[in-house]
Amino acid sequence: MSAPILTGPRWVTVRQHRHVLRALPAVVATSLAGVVALRWWAANGADLYPSSPDGPLRSAMDVAGIGMLLLPLLVGAFVAGPMVARELESGTYRLALTQSSTPRAWLAAKITVASAAAVAGSAALAGVYRLGWLPLDGTYQFSWADRGPYESTGTVIVAYCLLGVAVGALAGQLLRRTLAAMAVTGLVTGLVMVVLGALRWSFMPVRTITTSTAPGVPELPKDALMMDLGLTTASGGRLPEGACFARTRSMSHCPPDMEVTGWYLDYHPYAHYWPTQSIETAVVLVLAALALWGAFAVLRARHP
Repeated sequence: MSAPILTGPRWVTVRQHRHVLRALPAVVATSLAGVVALRWWAANGADLYPSSPDGPLRSAMDVAGIGMLLLPLLVGAFVAGPMVARELESGTYRLALTQSSTPRAWLAAKITVASAAAVAGSAALAGVYRLGWLPLDGTYQFSWADRGPYESTGTVIVAYCLLGVAVGALAGQLLRRTLAAMAVTGLVTGLVMVVLGALRWSFMPVRTITTSTAPGVPELPKDALMMDLGLTTASGGRLPEGACFARTRSMSHCPPDMEVTGWYLDYHPYAHYWPTQSIETAVVLVLAALALWGAFAVLRARHP
């Protein structure tokens, strides 16, 4: 950041949390060095699967995926606790208000610095993750649609980190207790991630393949995410995949009264990846904006 940007409350905020801000590029650099080393190892004969003692890349990326999912929670907890609630709890924020700084400027400085660090850090870590994920793309639990790779290779991880900042700012002011604000922020941010994770594949309409019973089960296209598989009937209805087996104990024979005519397969192609990312990112950013509006509303109510 240039000198004109780091003035007043922003300079104070950066100064207060300089150790964390300095640690962020070190974490990114260390992660990048580790991924490059592991990719070199894998490219020189190491097995990519964890069942092999020579498969460190896959094991490391498993852990990295979990870490990326936890990143928005950690960002939000830090904003809620050390950046906002701790100063309100201890009363040290009053010192900033005596330095010709308004309450709005004090909170805006916290959010600006945290948002800039969250965007830069999450984007950089997403790039590092993608570098390690590419050799594993399409393997078990490392598909583009799997939990972890989906969030960590697109734009939603950045949006979730900004949501963590916004929720943290709101919770920190509402609760004014460091540990309570951190816990609530982590819980709320995590809950939003879980809910949207369950809904994301309903943002785009699925594509459907149908076949007659003679060819058998339709083949899933390459790089596609299967959503549903079952049987079609003469009336145009759908039955579960195991409906015939439940009646006849045979997968190849269906009772005539069921009027089964074929199979259907619902799926999302890889082409839905970026549209889904864009929709989810937009939803998360709207939620972040609402949380920020709430944070400043609480500030105005307490410091008119």
